[in-house]
Amino acid sequence: MRSLLAVSFAMAAATGLAACGTAAAPSGETGSPADPDPTSRIDVATTDAILGEAFEERAEHLQVLGAGTVIRVLEDDEDGSRHQRFIVRLSSGQTLLIAHNVDLARRVRGLRVRDRVSFFGEYEWNGEGGTIHWTHDDPQGEHVAGWLYHRGRVYQ
Repeated sequence: MRSLLAVSFAMAAATGLAACGTAAAPSGETGSPADPDPTSRIDVATTDAILGEAFEERAEHLQVLGAGTVIRVLEDDEDGSRHQRFIVRLSSGQTLLIAHNVDLARRVRGLRVRDRVSFFGEYEWNGEGGTIHWTHDDPQGEHVAGWLYHRGRVYQ
């Protein structure tokens, strides 16, 4: 498990997405235009392998970087903090539920099946492939800031 975390943060640092132990969103304000897809500079096979290993090891609280194609847009989870939910399929075939807190970050507008979404967030194991959450800033400043990237915009 420690090797997964080390590799995950090393990849983020190598792509310029982490500094001093916290992740920085690609340039651009929340919900505004940004640089080209931040995950275009990394090896998708490597990120998919890390997420595959996380699933096999039933990992929890693992900060990860990745990208996938939306295969299903779900209704919001209204229980507690509101979360926009959708499922992405990685190039490896693994699926992930993305749970994006819309009480703390802007909703990803215009999200559709077949859209490409990049993410930096926390992986939690489930039997369906895993969940990615913490795709937003932490108002308390205690958790690594995550983000989603969709159609040239960062959502944090």
